[in-house]
Amino acid sequence: MSDESRTPRRRTALRLGALGAVSGLLAGHTALAVAELVSAAVRPEAGPVVAVGGAAIDRTPASLKLWAIRTFGTNDKLVLQLGILGVLGLFALVLGVLAARYRRVGSAGVLLFGAVGALAATARPDSTGVGDALPSVVGAAAGAALLYWLAGRLRQTPPAEVRAKPRPPSSDEPAEADERGRPERDGGEGTQGPGWDRRRFIGAATAAAAASTGAGLLGRALNRAGGERAAKARSRVALPPPSSPAPRVPRGAALRVPGISPFTTPNADFYRVDTALVVPRVVPSSWSLRIHGRGVTRALRLSYDDLLSMPLVERDITLTCVSNEVGGPYAGNARWIGVRLEGLLARCGVEPPSRGGPADQLVAHSVDGMTLGTPVEDVMDGRDAMLALGMNGEPLPLAHGFPVRMVVPGLYGYVSACKWIEDIELTTFDDYDTYWVKRDWAREAPVKTQSRIDTPKPFARPEPGTVVIAGVAWAQHRGIDKVEVRVDDGPWRRADLAAEDTRDTWRQWSLPWEATSGSHTLTVRATDRTGTTQTQERTRTVPDGASGWHSVLVTVG
Repeated sequence: MSDESRTPRRRTALRLGALGAVSGLLAGHTALAVAELVSAAVRPEAGPVVAVGGAAIDRTPASLKLWAIRTFGTNDKLVLQLGILGVLGLFALVLGVLAARYRRVGSAGVLLFGAVGALAATARPDSTGVGDALPSVVGAAAGAALLYWLAGRLRQTPPAEVRAKPRPPSSDEPAEADERGRPERDGGEGTQGPGWDRRRFIGAATAAAAASTGAGLLGRALNRAGGERAAKARSRVALPPPSSPAPRVPRGAALRVPGISPFTTPNADFYRVDTALVVPRVVPSSWSLRIHGRGVTRALRLSYDDLLSMPLVERDITLTCVSNEVGGPYAGNARWIGVRLEGLLARCGVEPPSRGGPADQLVAHSVDGMTLGTPVEDVMDGRDAMLALGMNGEPLPLAHGFPVRMVVPGLYGYVSACKWIEDIELTTFDDYDTYWVKRDWAREAPVKTQSRIDTPKPFARPEPGTVVIAGVAWAQHRGIDKVEVRVDDGPWRRADLAAEDTRDTWRQWSLPWEATSGSHTLTVRATDRTGTTQTQERTRTVPDGASGWHSVLVTVG
């Protein structure tokens, strides 16, 4: 075949591939849009992107999860979802190009995508059954049908009058063969025939895009309406005054140092680390909590109103995430209001192991399928462990566990701070491994003594003269006794401690420093009330929290 005859065929093949890629993207868009609409009738968590994302989180190694948290912070879930959409987009492009020649194979690939989403949705811990597969299945069927149809528009057979007068084949271009010299297959799949109509294809693709976009927007609106119902229900909650109010924060507990973390962390700034790609939207009227299991002589099922009618306690408690690196941001202090957990367990006849109780682990189950395990001994040793209903004077925010979450001072969140809790099971550590324990985290995780420099920031360039070094230190349920700061390799100097609220809250500290020109390393360490000084040895967060001294490098200009 001459070069002159090959060029038009190459152009046709390129045009066919490009239009096939567009068809693939439209099919993928339609699949996701229809799945979004169907998920509104099932539940938002059953959507394919959320289901696949959840499965990815469950199977991601701890080191990669920690990297994502360190790198993207609270945007880690958004980055994951965008990454999934990017992969699906590439997958759709490939299937579209393939469908331009072999449309049955391309359409089957879309169905395969749906099968993966369905399996991911039904395998999630919070799955409600086979109904969770519907969004992925229906969406994939719609996408596959559209791809098959659009691919057919690309390869329409020529009109009768054109077929009646075929062009005589040349000696190097056999009749009825494709550009690779192979006979057409699968019902005439191959290059575009003379009867292909560009306008009809564009019109069909535009109509499909408009219809699928409309379906997706409708599904998104319906799913958003579910969240708005939960938000409206939250706005109608009136928390009763606590029977045991929090002690007044002493004067001097909050230092007036620019750049230091506020003593009380506003709800909007409080860290959030969990695996929920979609924040559960729980309406209190349909919520209940079940307490049962080993050593329970009287199982309880409590409604939200039941908890509101009980004596409430109010306490300032600092929470810390086990994913918090040395000097990291995943610690916050808030005023919580709720029902003492020890009293509820006592009503159920539960005794701690020290008094002969058979259960040493309390497993908290969340509505999103998460399980957290807490030592029963710690919950019942007199500390202010509670089922929290409020945070900083208002009902819990949706993202922080509304309507009810657990709060246990002195323990890292992954073993104590179950959000959206709906079930408490008394069992043993030997009989039950919770979500994070199965992923090589420690079964028990008391908070380690830590301190952090908030100001000056790393790589700051202060002027010579008096510079205030300040930050926070915490050792929940033990309390902070001393904070020391070192400049370069000089002696440790004792910092000024702010007044202590309680041993369950962090403590601010400050130290004036006469800064001289040059680069300097500032290091901090804390000592808790047991006399234990935080270790210099650096460890990563796995399996039971990071350790080491926090330091920052500054250049005095």
